[in-house]
Amino acid sequence: MANLKEIRNRIASVSSTMQITSAMKMVSAAKLKKAQDAITAMRPYSDKLTELIQNLSGSISGDTPNPYTQERPTKKTLIVAITSNRGLCGGFNSNIIKAVTQYVNDHNNEKVLVMTLGKKGDDVLAKTQTIVANNNSVFDDLSFTNSGSIAQGFMDSFAAKEYDKVVVLYNRFKNAATQIVTTETLLPIIPKKTEIDISSTDYIFEPTQEEIVNQLLPKSIKMQLFKALRDSFASEHGARMTAMHKATDNATEMRDQLKLTYNKARQASITNEILEIVGGAEALNN
Repeated sequence: MANLKEIRNRIASVSSTMQITSAMKMVSAAKLKKAQDAITAMRPYSDKLTELIQNLSGSISGDTPNPYTQERPTKKTLIVAITSNRGLCGGFNSNIIKAVTQYVNDHNNEKVLVMTLGKKGDDVLAKTQTIVANNNSVFDDLSFTNSGSIAQGFMDSFAAKEYDKVVVLYNRFKNAATQIVTTETLLPIIPKKTEIDISSTDYIFEPTQEEIVNQLLPKSIKMQLFKALRDSFASEHGARMTAMHKATDNATEMRDQLKLTYNKARQASITNEILEIVGGAEALNN
């Protein structure tokens, strides 16, 4: 059994760790509320915009399709992998890294390149995958303007036929304890084929339907990436809050066990001292 000083040092160390994890839990809980409100308010707009673009694109019968809707044989794919810049958030980052590796293995007949958004993913994936770009500073100022400039980069590359497909891998926020690893195709935008001919219904398009689609398509792609970043940001704080909550509970349990061990060791030490004193007194009497 360890001596009393060693146990006291371990109790102090565990108590210090417990204070840190408890503080990190409270910080993440405060940030989670703001991030959760942002993504909850944004989802309906993003989903409706995507649905509108798919419906309008499917009803256009032009000879020159939009460059962002052109489907071609997939020979080169770009994965946009969204992780975090900081750790201590459970399996948040490792799940994305595993999903990227799995996607590459499943598409071994294609050339797959990776763009990382988040330092943790970049540190690990750079050892095994081909990283074409990393934008780890996007979370320092998460805004539509900053994410839009990133989206514009791979949109231009897709239009120039440098990539045949662009997918994004991220953690979709469900609640503080659950994050769903999600794969979405950003490019090309696949029009939704509907049986209803929009042009035959009583809609007035100003400007023309094709011009509306051409103007909204880039915005829709940028909005999808921004939504994925918002989802990932909320998921990160939810995962960290949950991880720190579990770490605090484990540290509390360990501290209680150490205190019990310390008390038992102290009691045994006192008992031995009493026995030594009694034994010495009896020896003097004899």
